[in-house]
Formats: sequence, structure tokens, C-alpha cells
Amino acid sequence: MTGDITLYDEVVKITYGYLGPATDRFVTRQIKHHLHKQPEELRKKDLKLLIEWISLAVNMLSDDRQLVKQYVADLEELTRERR
Repeated sequence: MTGDITLYDEVVKITYGYLGPATDRFVTRQIKHHLHKQPEELRKKDLKLLIEWISLAVNMLSDDRQLVKQYVADLEELTRERR
């Protein structure tokens, strides 16, 4: 099913607006190291834990708490969308 947008793609799309070119590497690392999965194996049930790890990491990278809060809220929208 080439051409299908994966959940990983959706996470990357949201994250790009916050982290720019480092996005793919950052998201891939979070998935591999904390969920012990390959990016293409990411499922909706994994999102809560992934968002927790991403939030922790981004809070260490940025002092802008409002930005981090909005980023997390944007990611949490993926948990509510039909998948």
C-alpha cells in the first residue's frame, strides 16, 4: 500500500512545525528507544506513551512551556482521530 500516510508520517508532519529538519531523526529515535519499535510499526495505542516521551524530551530542549503545551496538544489530536 504505497502512498498511504502512516501514523508515523502524521507525527512527523506535526513535529516538523516545531523542530524543523531535525524532526525525522528525533521522532525515529523516540520510537526506537522508548517504544522498541520501528517507525512504520507505530500504532494509535502507542501514542500516549510516545507523547509522554516526546514531551519530556522537548521540555529539556525548550524553555517555552506554552510552545511545548501546544505541541503536545497537537500530537494528542492524533489520539482522537479515526485511525
